[in-house]
Amino acid sequence: MSMGIYVQVPFCQTRCTYCNFHTGVVARDRYLPYVEAVCREIEQTGNAAAGADTIYIGGGTPSLLEPSALAQVVDQVRRASESEPAEVTLEADPETVTPEKARQWHGAGINRISLGAQSFQDEELKAAGRMHRREDIFRAVDLLRGAGFRNISLDLIAGLPHQTRQSWEESISQLLRILPEHVSIYMLEIDEGSRLGREALAGGGRYGANALPSDDDTADFYDSARLRLQSGGYEHYEISNWGLPGRQSRHNLKYWRREPYIGFGAGAHSFDGFMRWANVHESDRYARLIAQGTSTREQVEPVTPPIALSEDMFLGLRQLRGADFARIEGEYSKEELLHDRLLTLRQRIETLQTHGMLEFDGTFVRIPPEKLTISSEILLELLG
Repeated sequence: MSMGIYVQVPFCQTRCTYCNFHTGVVARDRYLPYVEAVCREIEQTGNAAAGADTIYIGGGTPSLLEPSALAQVVDQVRRASESEPAEVTLEADPETVTPEKARQWHGAGINRISLGAQSFQDEELKAAGRMHRREDIFRAVDLLRGAGFRNISLDLIAGLPHQTRQSWEESISQLLRILPEHVSIYMLEIDEGSRLGREALAGGGRYGANALPSDDDTADFYDSARLRLQSGGYEHYEISNWGLPGRQSRHNLKYWRREPYIGFGAGAHSFDGFMRWANVHESDRYARLIAQGTSTREQVEPVTPPIALSEDMFLGLRQLRGADFARIEGEYSKEELLHDRLLTLRQRIETLQTHGMLEFDGTFVRIPPEKLTISSEILLELLG
């Protein structure tokens, strides 16, 4: 089982109205000291990253960093892993892509770009607080293709303020015009963790909160995209992710398959098969701890058999192939305390299957594609 490496860059040009991540807008002179801290953390980890075959640099907006700084991080991971990773992904915002950056990224060994388009409608982008506009997306893709990138992922969000059925279908049409190798589509989440979410919950109108499509409309947008992507030759392999044949995200599959990964940087998460942990979220505090040679870990949690069982089911059911319940039963039945839990799970699976909420062939249990918009409710009924 191979290792994945995640590098967190928690800096942005501006904060999107829907964002609930631990990111922030800081002065550019803080970028390089942060990168140096990340490289020291990787070095201090020793051989823990040996054999890593994927690197994912996410954020935030890591494309804000100088290409030389990104190359420094990638080289440090190469030395730590003692291997040449097959997939090296960089998250980028369209307006940050320049000819020189694209060329240097490719030269540094980055071979996959995850482009945060979110929408092809300027009104929706403005309401969301995005810095780019529709034409920036096309320009960025052209520059990336010209620099040699042959693996581009493009993100869209269903449920943005001012989004209509017509504007959504237009965004999907433009995506299919570009034909990226990979597509991620997320349904907007409204919670107190974002400015837009707080405004919507309070019944206010700022950030376009009074122009949000209904939950039913958002679900319809997702379903329409699912069918159109399928017709366009994309394989739907995870609730929010589609790829052309052979273009699944190798790194993200590690999360859904519970394979080990190590996170570096402020707020980065890690999993070694037995423990989960996260680094401290504040970038300044993170850099100070690294400089002191002190552990940056917090939220250290052992993954007990009951937790592992729930994760296996939850993450398996996010995949279109489903959870291998035959394997899960065989593996976890060795734990005497889980016998009743497994029996309850099987009973709930059969009940949900009767109501058309799950499909079960005796080996794999899966959520039917047409029910994915209510996957949270199904998972709660199964695992709650």
